[in-house]
Amino acid sequence: MSVPLTLLSCQARDRLTGVSNTERRAPLDRRRVADTALRLLNEVGLEGLTLRAIARELDVKAPALYWHFKDKQALLDEMATEMMRRMSADLMEEPEVPHEDWRELFFRRMSGLRAHLLRYRDGAKVYAGTHFTDLSYAEPMEANLRMLTQAGFTPGHAARAWFTAYSYTIGYAIEEQAMGPDPAAGAEGYDLDARAERLAAHPLAAAAGLEMFQDRDRGFETGLRAVIEGIAATLRTPATPD
Repeated sequence: MSVPLTLLSCQARDRLTGVSNTERRAPLDRRRVADTALRLLNEVGLEGLTLRAIARELDVKAPALYWHFKDKQALLDEMATEMMRRMSADLMEEPEVPHEDWRELFFRRMSGLRAHLLRYRDGAKVYAGTHFTDLSYAEPMEANLRMLTQAGFTPGHAARAWFTAYSYTIGYAIEEQAMGPDPAAGAEGYDLDARAERLAAHPLAAAAGLEMFQDRDRGFETGLRAVIEGIAATLRTPATPD
């Protein structure tokens, strides 16, 4: 015979529901809301992410969230900041490789940024153009600029180099997430043969689809290495030896 949850002890109810009494009584703060929003983002995407849906997930009324966030954009700012906190923690744990070439270290760090953005559905869109709510971005940025200045870049050129690679990485992630799980296959992807047929009068544009819409990891890495080599050729102090 089933027993109503209301008649069970707190301990028995917690075992059945998987939600502890402590979790139910946990104070509602900005970080808890952002963490819940990031989890919900993977289920509903950016368009489906509403304050009402997040409130329902937290088992509170929607107006309770307005004590912490004046609107959805303020929430997105906090979500992006939480993403940065997690990236920063990973960077701080990154093992140092003695005498590692700056190009390889820069490549690894930008690849790590992309990997973090891809952990969340529409993660790159959430991250792009937001305003961080604390200084969690400062140490990773300082580390990248320090790496570049030690490699022979002036502070100004180091800033431009970092922002160029950073912008490429975020832009690439936005595009690949917008194209869906696999843009070259499946119902949501491109039919490359049909595309090539439509573009038969434009053979170079037709063939470009095979490069642009297949193997996104390789595409990202090839493009990032081109960006970094361009940075090395145009922004690094010429007198600095490799």
